[in-house]
Amino acid sequence: MNKTDTQTEIHGACDILDRLRDLAQDEDDVPIGDVIEAMGARSFGPFIMLPALIELSPLGAIPGIPTFLALTIALTAAQMLLGRDHLWLPGFIENRSASSQRVLKATDKLRPIAEWMDRWFHGRMTRFASGPFPRIAAGCVIALTLTVPPLEFIPFASSAPMLAIAAFGLALIVRDGLLMLIAGGLTVAAIVVGTMLASGG
Repeated sequence: MNKTDTQTEIHGACDILDRLRDLAQDEDDVPIGDVIEAMGARSFGPFIMLPALIELSPLGAIPGIPTFLALTIALTAAQMLLGRDHLWLPGFIENRSASSQRVLKATDKLRPIAEWMDRWFHGRMTRFASGPFPRIAAGCVIALTLTVPPLEFIPFASSAPMLAIAAFGLALIVRDGLLMLIAGGLTVAAIVVGTMLASGG
């Protein structure tokens, strides 16, 4: 982990996709443990954002993947909420992997979204991205992940909470307080809509 901790910091969504693409080009399969090492285990934002982005890609259509990604995000957010300074994930998650071909296709699909995010969100109203707000964001993220398993059975429904989660992740990375507030609004909307869909209303 020491090597990656000294790498250039991740400054946006495109940086995350670039590191993921580098991994996929070097290996036949991409284990989550290698992704942690490549991203830097001291940075929680990428591990909140990346699984959410993956769910928004074609990989998210594979049954069981949204719930697995939600579990990974929840574990990450819980550690952030508790004030840990180093990410830990259990072996059964770290050892999971995806084929490089699928990862490369996913990064290509996500590139336009990542470029749009990086272009529009960068370090505004920073007071809402520091102090207690990252932990508040972590709590919102955990609440959003709880809506994913029941929504997985409704086509594209789990993308709503994952979009809000991705917004929180990017806000944490670029310290954009305005995006943090937007993500909070998306959280309320996603939970209300998700509840209605899950209840059949």
